[in-house]
Formats: sequence, structure tokens, C-alpha cells
Amino acid sequence: MKSKFLIIILISVLLSSCVGVSSKGIFGTGVSIAFDPRTVGTQVDDSIMQKNLSAKILLMDKKYILNVKTKVLDGRIFLTGKVDNPEEKLQLTKLAWEISGVRSVRNDIKIKEEFNFQQSAKDLLITSQLRSAMIFNKKIKATNYQIDTYKKKIYVYGIALTMEEKEEVIGEAKEILDVEDVISSIILVKDLRIQKN
Repeated sequence: MKSKFLIIILISVLLSSCVGVSSKGIFGTGVSIAFDPRTVGTQVDDSIMQKNLSAKILLMDKKYILNVKTKVLDGRIFLTGKVDNPEEKLQLTKLAWEISGVRSVRNDIKIKEEFNFQQSAKDLLITSQLRSAMIFNKKIKATNYQIDTYKKKIYVYGIALTMEEKEEVIGEAKEILDVEDVISSIILVKDLRIQKN
């Protein structure tokens, strides 16, 4: 009995040590702390807003945890995912606006349609191709971006150090085969409320 308990603890420690913080950042914002141009205070504020929004969405309905993705950057909230009807989309927008400290809300949530495995696989492939292209492009800090693809439309969220970097990201996205549109929600460092010194 004692040895089983020790084995379970050892496995738990080993598995938890395999999870890195670089892809999600310490605060779970999707941007690596080392490359994040936001101040630590802004990162903490965004993280608190993210947690508050996630909690409110969970209280509204548990199904949204899997179907709706949220992102908070510099007090700006971005919503993506799928819901059953337009009323739910409006409710989520209203909920996002109720979060303390919110500066803007961009709602890119789509209304659900019948599940299409082929389309979902294609969207996943597009996301993977863009992520790889950004990692190998020396002009882009790939850790500063989050990518979602829905029906061959790429949604890119993040913080660009320069306008050239923003254009590189959009250019890489447009070069991927079968992409119909690129919706950019990339904030420039100069547009942040407070910047690192």
C-alpha cells in the first residue's frame, strides 16, 4: 500500500515537471514572460481579468469551457469559438464587458453548424502550419502569438514589437494553402497602455 502511494506521487511529480511555462507564460496568457513587452503589472492585470472572465463564463454554462476561447491583452478581450445561437453570442459579449478594467471586446464567436471532421482537421493543419512558419521566421517572436482557425479563416492574437513583425505574421498566414481570410488582432508595443522600460 505504501509503495503504491509513493509510486503515484513519483509519477505525479514527473508528469507535472514535463509541463513547461514558456508556451503559456507564468500567468497563462499565451505569451512568454521573457518576450512579453507588457509590464509585469499589466500581465498580472490581464491574468486576473482572464481568470474572472473564465469563472463568469463557467458559472453561465459549463458547456462554454470547451466551446469558447478567451484572450486578454492589455485590457482588451478577444472571444472565439462556437455557440448554438446568436443570443448566446450576445450574452458572452455582455459578460465580457462586465469584467472590471476591460478596454474593448472583440467577439469572433461563430454560430455552430453540423460537425465536419474534414473541416476541423483542415483547420488544425492550417494552425499547425502557421505556428511552424512563425517559429522558423527569425523576424517573428512566435511565443507572443495565439492562433485559432475556423473554416479556413485564421484568427491571430498577440503583441508585435514592430509594424514589420505584424506584417510578417499576416504575410506568413496568407501564404498558407487554402486560407480564405486572416483576421488580425495584433497589438503593437507602442499601443500598449504601459510598456516595459
